[in-house]
Amino acid sequence: MQTGYYAATGGMVAQFNRMDTIAANLANVNTAGYKKEQLITGDFARLYKEARDELPLKNHTEQAAQYLNRSLSRVPQISDAYTDFSLGTLQATDNTFDIALNKEGEFFAVNTPQGVRLTRDGSFMMNQEGKLVNKQGYEVIGTDNKEIRFNPGDSIVNLDKNGQFSTNLPDSTQMIAGKSILIVQPENLRMLKKEGDGLYLPDPADPLKPVAQSGGVMQGYVEKSNVNAVNEMIALVEANRLVGMYQKAMDSQMNDLNRDAIEKIAVTRR
Repeated sequence: MQTGYYAATGGMVAQFNRMDTIAANLANVNTAGYKKEQLITGDFARLYKEARDELPLKNHTEQAAQYLNRSLSRVPQISDAYTDFSLGTLQATDNTFDIALNKEGEFFAVNTPQGVRLTRDGSFMMNQEGKLVNKQGYEVIGTDNKEIRFNPGDSIVNLDKNGQFSTNLPDSTQMIAGKSILIVQPENLRMLKKEGDGLYLPDPADPLKPVAQSGGVMQGYVEKSNVNAVNEMIALVEANRLVGMYQKAMDSQMNDLNRDAIEKIAVTRR
């Protein structure tokens, strides 16, 4: 068995996965509220050592695992993937219904045909019925778990730091308090599942604790993605070079070493 060949193959596959992730991040560099994906590369030997006592071995001892191929076990592989929920750049738009959250871990909630979903993309708008909706037309949820609706005469709409709207009385500049936008903070961010369009499926077991005093709501701003295009391009070049290196190693294993071995074995000694 040519373990070097398999190690190079495993390393190349890991870099292909890394390139796919980087490409997805770069494709969403200008997507509001997008959070970049990250991969963790490990090797089987380390993972095996961590979980050795949980393997279905007969006596759960080191002696029961002595047949591990130490060369093959060093094959690099993607051991974990996670979403980086760090804060993205806040960009001023001066649009009334553009809303950003300048605190990590907080989300807006919207009603979709599949149920409640979370989002960091606060590029909202008012539809023809006067409801506050996102770009996909899903209703933004208020603190009363209902939609947020405005009247045609609401020419002035303000939003405070905690997400409460206030609108003007008809033909007046006097402001009255209105509904508040629901802001939630999941207990475990790693349990959120991306569904596309900037939406996240929350964990069914998560109570989605409402944040009453957020202090991080900003009207007239949108949160850009947290993807650093320069760093991602550097990582993409690095991954591409590693693929080339692994390809050369595979070629050496299959061609140069095999040819050398065949030529030596074929020599007949007298």
